Amino acid sequence: MRYLVFTDIHGNLEALEALFDFVSRKKIDRYLCLGDLVGYGASPNETIDRVRKLEPLSIIRGNHDKAVCGQDSLETFNPMAALAIAWCRKTLVREHSRYLCGLPKGPQVVDGHLTLCHGAPFDEDFYIFGEFDAAEAFQYLETRIGFFGHTHFPCLYVKTGNTVEGRLIEEDHSIVRLKKNVHYLINPGSVGQPRDRNPKAACAVFDSEESTVHFHRFDYDIAGAQEKILAHNLPPALAERLALGI
Repeated sequence: MRYLVFTDIHGNLEALEALFDFVSRKKIDRYLCLGDLVGYGASPNETIDRVRKLEPLSIIRGNHDKAVCGQDSLETFNPMAALAIAWCRKTLVREHSRYLCGLPKGPQVVDGHLTLCHGAPFDEDFYIFGEFDAAEAFQYLETRIGFFGHTHFPCLYVKTGNTVEGRLIEEDHSIVRLKKNVHYLINPGSVGQPRDRNPKAACAVFDSEESTVHFHRFDYDIAGAQEKILAHNLPPALAERLALGI
């Protein structure tokens, strides 16, 4: 099975379309989305419409998805993010709002051997930002391989025995071969708002037969996404950061 793993689209339709164009040349058997379809970007309806048409799709909610649905307080968000969420609440059509509200909470186990998280297996809003965080997360991981998002950084953590080591994926294209009897937590990076100072959109392809994870980065129409943000009078910094990858 070949799984496309993607997360943190944040209403960036241009990046999402580039993702689909990129993977159209690859064999994908199942789509795994780790949440945050909306927030920050100016195309929440179009983003939800495109994602929900994917088949077969396994998907969980993110913290911005919850907030847009009123399932989480805006007090936990910075002012810029809160403004974007409030705008999104008014912009979403009812059908897409209902879809967001119905997204399942992570973690979710897929095909009996993969765990999907937005934040961490023990807390869907927790940020895994280092080996100490990952070590705690591994204690709650029910499968050998887990995928997570939320931080917007492509990386992986490897647990061998009692040792946990982390690696930030800095290359635009990188292949990691997974070893037997080793546990992994893998972040494919963000589709719509990378924060590792690389503005290219990110995703990963997991091949369960080859036991490999291919990390990918690809260009998209950043200027087009920026123009939409500014046209809807969202905070200009949300547009500026896309070109900087922060």
